[in-house]
Amino acid sequence: MLVQVASQYESSIYIEGDSKKVNAKSIMGMMTLGLNEGEAVLVTANGQDEERAVAAIEQYLSNAS
Repeated sequence: MLVQVASQYESSIYIEGDSKKVNAKSIMGMMTLGLNEGEAVLVTANGQDEERAVAAIEQYLSNAS
């Protein structure tokens, strides 16, 4: 689950869909995003391990389909 991947990092991580931005570490937030398979998202992170966090999320999303 994406929330589990995001929670491995200290950085703040956000996933943004059409018009909503949510904390990637929040199960409830991710559920309210309502993404469909193949939909484009923006992944942002801020913190000490931000580059590794974004790379891990991108890899997870690439393998999830």
